[in-house]
Amino acid sequence: MIIVLKNSLDKTYNNKQLIYKNRGMDLENMINRSNQYYLDTDKAVIYKKPTPIGVVKVAFKDNHKIIDRGYFKEQSTLDYNGLYKGKYLDFEAKVTKNKTSFPLNNIHAHQIEHMKKVIKHGGISFLIIMINEIIYLLKGEDFLEYLNTHGRKSVAYEYIKEKGYELKIKLNPELDYLKIVDKIYF
Repeated sequence: MIIVLKNSLDKTYNNKQLIYKNRGMDLENMINRSNQYYLDTDKAVIYKKPTPIGVVKVAFKDNHKIIDRGYFKEQSTLDYNGLYKGKYLDFEAKVTKNKTSFPLNNIHAHQIEHMKKVIKHGGISFLIIMINEIIYLLKGEDFLEYLNTHGRKSVAYEYIKEKGYELKIKLNPELDYLKIVDKIYF
């Protein structure tokens, strides 16, 4: 018996086994809807940064312009940025299928350097990581400490569980990560 539930994670239950489809987009969509809620309620101004793309060739299909060939203009920093309670906020959202760790190849060296600079200049920087169907907020400081003290190519799941803050899915906002930001930064 298969039961399909229409909710923010588009979960399918099949004999009690949970299957996630498009987990990265689902996480991003939850964050985007939460950010819209924060904006609508005048709580914060946080946006997803577009990837800077240079267009080389455009094709036309059904009265729509489609980028046929393009390139990344420059390296992007983190996924989201904005202002909250007078502080600059910058974070990355990632999903991993790995059950025991978060592979560091999911974060680029220039993103790590950017995170260091944001923190150095008094901003707030963190990761939102979905691992083992659980969503965590991991402070940038804790992430960077792990990188400095462990010679690994991944962040152990146990470390994320210990240092991270679990984010629960709810109605409005769907993923209230600012509640955790309030708890740890204000």
